[in-house]
Amino acid sequence: MNKLVINGGKKLSGEIKLQGAKNSILPILSATVLTNGETVLENCPDLSDVYASCRILTHIGLKVCRENPDIIVISGTGAKTSEIPDSLMSCMRSSVNFLGSLIGRCGECSISFPGGCQLGPRPLDIHLSALRSMGVSISEEHGYIKCTVPHGIHGAKITLPFPSVGATENIILAAVLADGETEIINAAREPEINDLILYLKKCGARIQSSGGGNIFVEGVSSLSGTDFRIMPDRIAAATYMAAAAATGGAVQLNCTEGIDTDLFTVYFEQMGCRVYNSGKSVFIKSGKSIKPVKSLKTMPYPGFPTDMQAVFMSVLCCASGTSVFEENIFEDRYRHVDALNRMGADIKVYGKIAVVEGVERLYGAEVSATDLRGGAAMVIAALSADGKTTVSEAGHIDRGYEKIEQILSSVGADIIRKS
Repeated sequence: MNKLVINGGKKLSGEIKLQGAKNSILPILSATVLTNGETVLENCPDLSDVYASCRILTHIGLKVCRENPDIIVISGTGAKTSEIPDSLMSCMRSSVNFLGSLIGRCGECSISFPGGCQLGPRPLDIHLSALRSMGVSISEEHGYIKCTVPHGIHGAKITLPFPSVGATENIILAAVLADGETEIINAAREPEINDLILYLKKCGARIQSSGGGNIFVEGVSSLSGTDFRIMPDRIAAATYMAAAAATGGAVQLNCTEGIDTDLFTVYFEQMGCRVYNSGKSVFIKSGKSIKPVKSLKTMPYPGFPTDMQAVFMSVLCCASGTSVFEENIFEDRYRHVDALNRMGADIKVYGKIAVVEGVERLYGAEVSATDLRGGAAMVIAALSADGKTTVSEAGHIDRGYEKIEQILSSVGADIIRKS
């Protein structure tokens, strides 16, 4: 069992090279199933979820090579099997993206229900309903989803009841090689969706996005491989900025080109931090004390991301007043609260509302990462706490952060990994 041991009280100071985006690389890796030839992906983060996706690609029959720490080369002429066993699917939630890509390429697939963080119900009903409207016949047997396309996959007009990121990605992946046009109304608008679209267009797909939630896909006969650079990770950026704020430090993030930091910068400024964005880098300097944020509501993009909720809460534990969170995406995304309270925080949860009363300081404790972002929140709290904190189940954190102990050590944190 991996665990992180952190001695708190060190102000972070220095520069961090920002990693590629987890939420971009994973759907793009699944999209390579649709292509012929070689794809070279640059700025690939070194994450356990990325390795899980590469294992699935290898199982399907593609050749995957990691040439250096941030370049992955995928080659092949399609899938040799359309079945993915539970041992591979259960590693991560984003494995569900292979549903759309395998149907699009093979006209059939059999996958188990995906794994990942336990954040409450995240049904696949939206995904499956959309695929049925495109001619896919679906049955669920013994924990597996079995899909066939009796008469060929075709385009359709699909209105999503909720702008689901995963459903939007799956529809796009199924539609790029389908017969006819597909229109997605109320599609997710996250930047990582746009990165997937840019990659597919470089491969030869015909996709138009209004930017306002409507996406049009005209099916083509084939896609080729290409070279593509993965966008920077805005969630990791917010996490390291939160670590700087919580410790009273100052950190510069480099390689941030193309990410929109305004969505979360406004909250750091409300906390009393100073933030400067040059376009290529982002600098944050903490204020003398952390001020509370009156209201922070998670919403689909362009609202505040649910993935940032936990890390912001860890900073506001020591604010000089009361902060209120409202979680509107996942039902069980306050699982990190018990650990933060164990460290001395004063947080009360009322359904989807969490009220954070700022305390003078946090204290080290033994805690366990409940999920990816909750684990990151515990690390941030530990960096600012008095004494030693041990965060067990660090494998959750490794799913989304590249060598987090090395990154934080490079800017002054006292953190080590133990097995």
